[in-house]
Amino acid sequence: MVIDEQIKMLGVKSNLSISEMGRRLNKTPQAFSQKIKRGNFTVDELSEIALVTGCKLKCEFVFSDGYKVVVE
Repeated sequence: MVIDEQIKMLGVKSNLSISEMGRRLNKTPQAFSQKIKRGNFTVDELSEIALVTGCKLKCEFVFSDGYKVVVE
């Protein structure tokens, strides 16, 4: 699943429209919608999205042997 689909799912689950998410992130609804279409988010931006949707972001790199590097 690509990031635009995941963010849209966050909106549905948290009962927020994309426009409202953008407003809560201090972005215009149009600018936030375009950013979602481009799909280029930093970890910090994803953390902010998690905050406004009331969830926690967990990022990690997982090697084939199971070793994990957690991004915080």
